[in-house]
Parts: sequence; C-alpha cells; structure tokens
Amino acid sequence: MTDAIVIYVCCVDAEQAQHIGKLAVQARLAACANIIPGMQSIYEWQGKLEEGRETILLLKTQAKHFDACAALVKANHSYELPCIVALPIAHGTPDFLAWIEAQTAGA
Repeated sequence: MTDAIVIYVCCVDAEQAQHIGKLAVQARLAACANIIPGMQSIYEWQGKLEEGRETILLLKTQAKHFDACAALVKANHSYELPCIVALPIAHGTPDFLAWIEAQTAGA
C-alpha cells in the first residue's frame, strides 16, 4: 500500500475539468490531471431521475492532499454537490510513485 491516491471527480464538461485540473497541478496539490470526456451518467437528484453527459477528472496525488484538493474542486465547480472521491493506489512502480510524491511535495 502506498500514500498515493487518485481523486475521481465528475465535471460538467471538459473545460471545467481542464480548469480544475490545471489549478490543482499548478498548486502542486496533484502531480497529474487526466481528463476523460464523454461519460454518460444516470442518477437521481432531488427525487428525479437524471441522465447526462459528464467528463471525468482524475487527479493523482498523496492522501494528505485530499482535503485541499476537495476544497479546490468545490470552489471551482458548478455542481451543488460534486462527486469527489479518493481511490487508493495499492501498487505502482516505485519511480512513478516517487514522481507523484516529488511533484506534490511543495503543497
């Protein structure tokens, strides 16, 4: 087990994901941001079944930066309740995990 995590965020579109991803990397809260457009979502919101297109934002970082990343996402997100969850990175190549740590050390 490592201290590295991937933060999974659902965004309204690629532009929002890119904006948040750039802010997180520039603040050194994330080593990397990956943007995956075109996700189809189905969910219930306020008693109504909703469907729509969203964009996935993945932020690779350290667990100690989750709260700061979540605050950054919330401050720059259009959703009332954005999906922000952390997934542990159980294993990874030592050099890649060291890179994540080095890139986020200054936060």
